[in-house]
Amino acid sequence: MTLAGTGMTLGGHFTYFITLFLMIAGLFIVIARGNLIKKLVGLSIFQTSVYLLYIAPGKLVGGTAPILSDAFTVYSNPLPHVLILTAIVVGVATLALGLALVVRIREAYGSIEEDEILSLDAAPSRAEQQE
Repeated sequence: MTLAGTGMTLGGHFTYFITLFLMIAGLFIVIARGNLIKKLVGLSIFQTSVYLLYIAPGKLVGGTAPILSDAFTVYSNPLPHVLILTAIVVGVATLALGLALVVRIREAYGSIEEDEILSLDAAPSRAEQQE
């Protein structure tokens, strides 16, 4: 199937469709789920879609590493790959911090469900009830 007037096929945009699907799925999980672990999984899926969004145009078909040579005329840009490598490291660190916070929340409240935590926070404490 060819897009009208552009000469581009829908198959050429396959990575963008996957990116959009992962982005919507990750955002849905973050919004619709009350479990804090599931929210972190949704954030990880959303981050993965952003990685794919940056990597997809960074690789050219037939492109090679940017080492000047008379044998090559098409080069791929290495910058998106370097930036995503850094983003993956930051994403793993962020996920580890989020999981550590979930562990502390579980210790403090006895639950990782958002509704239960909010209801426990809204309920008056025993010290307030005795006064």
